[in-house]
Amino acid sequence: MDVLVPFDAREPKTRLFPVLDTDERREFARVMLADVCAAIAATDREPTVLSTTDVDTNWPVVVDDRPLSDAVNDAIADSDRAVAVVMADLALATPESLECVFAADGEVVLVPGRGGGTNAVLTRRSDFRVDYHGVSIRDHRKQAAAIGVEPTTVDSFRLATDVDEPPDLAEVLLHSDRAAATWLREHDITPAVSEGRVTIDRGT
Repeated sequence: MDVLVPFDAREPKTRLFPVLDTDERREFARVMLADVCAAIAATDREPTVLSTTDVDTNWPVVVDDRPLSDAVNDAIADSDRAVAVVMADLALATPESLECVFAADGEVVLVPGRGGGTNAVLTRRSDFRVDYHGVSIRDHRKQAAAIGVEPTTVDSFRLATDVDEPPDLAEVLLHSDRAAATWLREHDITPAVSEGRVTIDRGT
């Protein structure tokens, strides 16, 4: 099985701007990437980072500056093995949650993200195509149907939680003890309650 981890090394996590400046966003994105790759490696599979530019990691890196869907689709078409795609901002991912995806039955396995996204895909069909624009989980179900496949869905809190906006940081702090959570604490970012909702606060 090939396991790809797409990564935007240029301007990652722009929606975290209210909390993190440009350099901090880049650093935090790399920490999350390392957490995801380490979790994949703990399942005895080697991740390959599919990055928009070269990035310093402990894992193999393939540089492809095309749009995400194009880069992933070529990787699927060119592989003679199953291909899994795991997003780089799944800071709550664990080896156990990922193994549920890698071991799932079915020719196409989908992990929905919150808000209509797709946070992980496993395809055993080289003719399956991804489309990460818009409501991608709906589009991926349609793509599977188009090739005659009923997709398997893996429902996972840990894998459905991607980190895009400031409130997502609270989930990392509350539910993870990995490097991304440590990084946030070291930068004085802590959970807070506002109008009955858990959000984050940054000390000064």
